[in-house]
Amino acid sequence: MDGFDGQLVALAPRLRRHARGLTGDAALADDLVQDTLERALRYRWRFRLRPGAWWGDGADGLLPWLLTLMHRLRLNALRRKDLVVATDTLPEVSGPAEDPGLRRDLSQALAQLPEPQRAVLLLVSLEQLTYAEAARVLDIPPGTVMSRLARAREQMRRLLDGAAPNRTATAANALQRVK
Repeated sequence: MDGFDGQLVALAPRLRRHARGLTGDAALADDLVQDTLERALRYRWRFRLRPGAWWGDGADGLLPWLLTLMHRLRLNALRRKDLVVATDTLPEVSGPAEDPGLRRDLSQALAQLPEPQRAVLLLVSLEQLTYAEAARVLDIPPGTVMSRLARAREQMRRLLDGAAPNRTATAANALQRVK
C-alpha cells in the first residue's frame, strides 16, 4: 500500500493522538479520526503535493491538510451540538513522566482551556507545527496563533499551580491602588 493510502495509514496514529487531545475522549477521538480519513479519501483529488515534496513535509505536506480537515470536522460537530462534553478519559501522552497524578492534572487543565486555545496549544506543542503551519491549519492569522498560545500556556500554568481558572485578564490586580 504505497502512495496516498499508505500515507494515510502511516499518519493515523498521529491523527488519533491529536484527536484525543482535542476531544479528551477515546471514542470521540476515534470517530473524529475515522471521519477525517473518510473525508480525505473522498476528497483526495483536492490535495495537491508540491513537486519534490514528501507526503509529510511542512506546510505543503499531507499531515497539515489532514489536521485542517480534522479541525473543520471538530468545529462542525461543536456547532451542531452546541455542547462540549467533558469526560474523565485521559489522552495518550507519551513522555518520561510516570506520575499518574501529573498526567491527570494535565488532562484536566487541558480540558478546562477554551477550544481555540486548546487547538493551538496541541498543534504547536504536541504536533510541533510552526506558527505559520498552525495558522494555515486553523485558518487564522499567525498573530492570533501566538496570542492564543500565550494565553493557553498562562492558563495551563495557573491551573497546574492550583489557582482557580481565570477566564479574563487579572483586571483586579491591574487596577490596584498605588500610594
